[in-house]
Amino acid sequence: MSAAENKKLIEHIFDQMTQGNTRAMSDAMADDFRWTFPGNWSWSGSWEPKTIVLKELLRPLMVQFTEYRSTADFIIAEDDLVVAQVRGHAITISGEPYEQTYCMIFRLANGQLTELIEHCDTALVERVLEPPAGGRRQQV
Repeated sequence: MSAAENKKLIEHIFDQMTQGNTRAMSDAMADDFRWTFPGNWSWSGSWEPKTIVLKELLRPLMVQFTEYRSTADFIIAEDDLVVAQVRGHAITISGEPYEQTYCMIFRLANGQLTELIEHCDTALVERVLEPPAGGRRQQV
């Protein structure tokens, strides 16, 4: 797929997520999808494949919110890479506001997401969220 087609897919995902459809991203993941948080903090590491991402990262994360929406501020695409600056808007089950800014670097192949490298406000995450339980996370 072209960079323009890849960008269009990411735009569609965030159009859906702005409306509260958090499944839009998982529906676009390839079976061998990998999600990575770089750095040296409680969430650092990679989760793969898609089944592990959903079970051990996203489900435990999303149950910590009463609601969650995210909107892309901008999206840039080149070849199989798409970079998006994204704003997350949520409330945790403990009532904490979760106003997050992400830099998401996606790799795509054949119209599906194969990788996501996520940079975010780690201090906010550490303050208001419980870390994932580990599972098959690999340190990076």
